Parts: sequence; C-alpha cells; structure tokens
Amino acid sequence: MSDAQWAMVSLLVPKRRGPQPILEDRRFIDAVLYRAKTGIPWRDLPERFGAWKTVFNRSTNWSQRGHWAAIFKALQLEDEEDAVILDASVLRAHQDAAGG
Repeated sequence: MSDAQWAMVSLLVPKRRGPQPILEDRRFIDAVLYRAKTGIPWRDLPERFGAWKTVFNRSTNWSQRGHWAAIFKALQLEDEEDAVILDASVLRAHQDAAGG
C-alpha cells in the first residue's frame, strides 16, 4: 500500500483500547490485501506479515464488527446500487453450452 493510500485508510482504522497490538495496523492491512490479491490460504501468509493466526483473528474480528464494511464504503469511488461479480471458477454451465 502506498503512503498516499495509507494516509487515507489510516483515518478509518478503528482506535484500539488497552495494549498496543502485536501487529501494526498498516502491516495488518497489507497482509489482508496480499491474501485477497493472491488467494492463498491464511496459513501460507509470508512471515513478513507476522503470525498468520493473528492476522486471521484480527481480520475476522474486524469483519464481525463491521470495520471492513465501513472502510470499503468510505473508500468507494461511486455508490452503485447494482453490482455483479462473476467468478468463473464456480460458474457452472450445462454441457450443451460448450458450443455446436
């Protein structure tokens, strides 16, 4: 994540109470973005991001508390009412759809 991108995202990161996290906010978000970009399992996160279980737990907590939704909503460029995402790896077609 570039410094400009981090400057925008850092304003949206929830403030923590208590002791400082083991994993810094920027490195944590980089880890989650890396996983989303590559599609690797959590256990295969490179060591430079810290313990995979820490990243997984924090990401899950953020998701359950709505932090990711708030960050994505704030960062979206346009508010689209309808959106479609197709993933060909799970899209099934009938055998006759292969052509003539």
